[in-house]
Amino acid sequence: MNLSTATDMDTTSSWKALATDFDGTLAEDGLVLPEVYEAVSRARTSGLKVILVTGRELRDFELLQVDLRVFDHVVAENGAVLYEPATGVQTLLAPAPSQELVEMLQENGVDSLSVGLTIIATCVPHEIVAVECIKALGLELTITFNKGAVMILPPGVNKASGLKAALKLLNLNPGEVVGVGDAENDHAFLSFCGCAVAVDNALPR
Repeated sequence: MNLSTATDMDTTSSWKALATDFDGTLAEDGLVLPEVYEAVSRARTSGLKVILVTGRELRDFELLQVDLRVFDHVVAENGAVLYEPATGVQTLLAPAPSQELVEMLQENGVDSLSVGLTIIATCVPHEIVAVECIKALGLELTITFNKGAVMILPPGVNKASGLKAALKLLNLNPGEVVGVGDAENDHAFLSFCGCAVAVDNALPR
């Protein structure tokens, strides 16, 4: 199923919100086509709340020149940051990253490293070094994969937990949400939604 099909679902029934992934779902290589913006706008006009649920950091969208105002809420950093575009209010749903871990990763040759407000992200095969560093420091952190990306976050922080926080603000329950995604880190929030939709290019589960 493609995104247009999902956004055109019958909104007169029980569906109140659309929660969608970004990379591989709304965007290809960070590019959002005009017809995708139109589909999102159409969904909001029909009465759906539209929530972007992404592993990306908020600053990425400035670099990609993506207008986040087309969404009611943005769940960023794989569930660790909640952002309301209309007001600019940003809420951290997890602690700041361990600077000690960041330094140890760098000392151990992990050069492709991105440190967000809460997330530490790198890419395969650096997950092996990451696990060793986490154990060495005695930290309680988990690793989540998204295609070739490796995301380090506290236990229990994922796209589902971030979406849950967004729905609380909107006074909605998961059974009223259509979720759309394509990759490994989408499974948590898709299984949380009342209806889960995999886009045509989704990875097999």
